[in-house]
Amino acid sequence: MSLNFKSLVSWAVALIGVVLALQAIYVAISGGWDITYGRSWILCGAVIIALLGNPLAERVTHMQGAMSRLPAWFLWGIDLILIAVFVYGTTKFIDIQILIEETIFEYESIDIWAAFAAVVVLLEATRRLFGLPIVIIASLGILYCLYGQYLPGFLNHSGFSLNRSMQTIWYSFQGVYGLPMGVVLQVVLIFVVFGVILESTGASDALIRASVALTGKTRGGPAHSAVFASAIFGSMSGSVTANVVGTGSFTIPMIKRRGFSAPMAGGIEAAASTGGQIVPPVMGAAAFLMADLTGEAYTTICIAALIPALFYYGSLFASITIQAGADGIQPLPESERPPLNRKDLLACLMFIIPIGIIVFVLVMGRSPALAGFWAIVAAVILGSFNKKNRENPSVIWIALVKAGRSCAWIIVAVGCIGVIIGVLNLTGLGISFASVVAEFSEFSLMAALITTALAALVLGMGMPTLPAYLIIILVLGPVMQRMGAELLAAHMFVFYFGVLSAITPPVAIGAFAAAPIANAHPFTTAVYAVRLALVGFIIPFIFIYEPSLLLVGSFDLVSFIRVAICLAIAIWLINTALIGYERQELAKPERILRGIAGAGLLIQIPPLQIVFLVIGLSLITFGTLRSRRKLQS
Repeated sequence: MSLNFKSLVSWAVALIGVVLALQAIYVAISGGWDITYGRSWILCGAVIIALLGNPLAERVTHMQGAMSRLPAWFLWGIDLILIAVFVYGTTKFIDIQILIEETIFEYESIDIWAAFAAVVVLLEATRRLFGLPIVIIASLGILYCLYGQYLPGFLNHSGFSLNRSMQTIWYSFQGVYGLPMGVVLQVVLIFVVFGVILESTGASDALIRASVALTGKTRGGPAHSAVFASAIFGSMSGSVTANVVGTGSFTIPMIKRRGFSAPMAGGIEAAASTGGQIVPPVMGAAAFLMADLTGEAYTTICIAALIPALFYYGSLFASITIQAGADGIQPLPESERPPLNRKDLLACLMFIIPIGIIVFVLVMGRSPALAGFWAIVAAVILGSFNKKNRENPSVIWIALVKAGRSCAWIIVAVGCIGVIIGVLNLTGLGISFASVVAEFSEFSLMAALITTALAALVLGMGMPTLPAYLIIILVLGPVMQRMGAELLAAHMFVFYFGVLSAITPPVAIGAFAAAPIANAHPFTTAVYAVRLALVGFIIPFIFIYEPSLLLVGSFDLVSFIRVAICLAIAIWLINTALIGYERQELAKPERILRGIAGAGLLIQIPPLQIVFLVIGLSLITFGTLRSRRKLQS
């Protein structure tokens, strides 16, 4: 295939990406397009980006067998046919929506087969971006619609024809073009664009320099700076991979130079970047989606997310400090610490001011989308003070292209989730499955929580967090609430495990992004990341049983203080037990005792917590006195 053709395709992908990004900005100002035209053509543009940006001609070059011998023109032809099919399906959707509004409409065979073909193309686009797992689930859902009458038990339904199935999945606003697609287009995309522009204009570089300067005196040094930078940058970007690559390319080599092992360096960055999405005020745009789904105010979501996020990153800081001590790593020499000068402080405003604007606009009662728009305006204006940006004005075009591609990934994923939601709406499987989970759990909240956590981890593997969160909360959220979990706590629980799926083996997309930078094995990197983020897997269970940790809802000050103290001490005990170090190497029996005491403090039974609190404090006091005696001798 000629170079000119490939160049033309690249320009087409870039142009559609820019249009997607610019329309997200327009929607933030104007309030949105017509529901029929907007959702359909935006999804169509995203699918075109997915297919042309990941063409078959490039993918088969890495394959063996007959596929690798097919000519490039033939493979490009397949991609163009797929695009034509999806465009035709999109126009059919628009035409039929107009007819439904004006008259009584009867579907013809061509309408149904056009819809089915468009759904198949959507699944292929999803496969190219995210792999097979979510595509298999969506495909099984369609087969379930058609043949579920032959299945036993709760899976059995009366059976639906292809005609009826496509009417719900494609030609209604209960499937591909349903509420999740609307929320993403109106609220989420503007913050995807914001995060990319903020990164592209140099705000992430300023953030890293400030982080290194502020954490230079700690044992962890660059590792702590990676945690600090990733927490802030991850909240804005909403993409674990972008966060890992954006901050990790700078921090991971520094972490390794300080003496941390390669998989540990990659694990630190992966765990820190993953957690960025649980940090308010932006939370990778999840705060706005959660506010929409729960009916709570945005500020309520931010307040609820604050304390658990502080504990998550506090645990990372503690774990890194303990590991640095175990490895004999000392703080950075003062000569190697970059001083924060006036120029650096001004550069820090590039990310401080836009975040402040988001909070200010939202507190004033305006829409999240409008807050995202003004944050983008601030980011562009502040970026213009950067000499590099002034010398290279094309940085905005490049940022919009990248933002459009990121938007396309989210849109395609939510479109595929829409297929699953359409199946659930048509068959009632969600309600049936929720009932079975309730029976399986024998009305045990803990069993329901474990089931939900595992489902979120599995569905979240290789997928953006928001689509994974959407599908799980819609199916299993009601079960958790029926068993006593508060509404907001249930949503936060599902969201946490959707986020943490990014570092959970075997997929662990965050660890896979960090491993090549660290020159480490991806699976080993994922294991280190999970160990570092272990408390993140525990915190959601705690705030389900003790919602006071979220500071909203049924808040009780005494319960909050008790939970906070016990969790803080448990974090220290568990980390020292896992690493086997606290000022000096710990013997195996003491490590086991610390592990038991730390785990006991997490059990939300106050009398039992008091017992383990006494044991835990005794172990910490004993370790401190022992270290002092050793230093004096």
